[in-house]
Amino acid sequence: MITVAVVHFKKNTKKYYFNVNNLDLKSGQDVIVETEKGLQYGQVISIKKLSEKDLGLPLKNVVRIATEKDKKQYEKNLNDANKALEIARKKVAELKLNMRIIDARFTFDRGQLLFNFLADERIDFRELAKKLAQIYHTRIELRQIGVRDKAKDIGGLGPCGRFLCCSTFLTDFNSVSINMAKNQMLALNPSKINGVCGRLLCCLKYEDETYNQLKKSLPKVGSIYKNGDTVGKIVSLNVFKKTAIIEVKNHVQVEVDLNNGSTE
Repeated sequence: MITVAVVHFKKNTKKYYFNVNNLDLKSGQDVIVETEKGLQYGQVISIKKLSEKDLGLPLKNVVRIATEKDKKQYEKNLNDANKALEIARKKVAELKLNMRIIDARFTFDRGQLLFNFLADERIDFRELAKKLAQIYHTRIELRQIGVRDKAKDIGGLGPCGRFLCCSTFLTDFNSVSINMAKNQMLALNPSKINGVCGRLLCCLKYEDETYNQLKKSLPKVGSIYKNGDTVGKIVSLNVFKKTAIIEVKNHVQVEVDLNNGSTE
């Protein structure tokens, strides 16, 4: 078993594992960690013991517990990144690029300045990167993101009335398909099955397995239901109540309990 620090870099974002590096770390502490993009300022969420098979080895190290000087540097980076965002947006307008810069951030050591942007197509941003590098004298990275990433960063309320899953607890975007909405017998109305990002609701994914399990013991729509003199074709199911709506003579629809009767 290996003792690791679970760290995140922004609230409600993906969690990363780091070697504790013989430091006495506690949850809630701010730390400086080593990453592929250079040093980063993060916060310890928890300390865990995990087996090697659960980790992608080798792990990067926690360099040190953040000092007051580190905190001031981090805050300066945030302020400078906000200014860089405004300058980048002005350069985009000057160059007439069909893109929208969403955010900007420095690595802790200021070795890199990263911009996320939205665009409907591939953008040639080489001239923009060149102009920004001349201003900030550091490596510039521009990364095109999707509308789901934008919703995650901005946050908001979903159609359920709760805060967006992606901005509260989801750390990865799983693939969501229209078949999941069909499997859950939802009306295929975009206003009902799409989230604020315009894409299919993330919750369709983690509810889909439950529907699959519940439907295993139920007949299919179109089956014939029989219970004494009651005979009809199943036109819809309620997987939670284990009931069905059947169509009998003269197109009359009635609700029946699937625990009674038989189907074929």
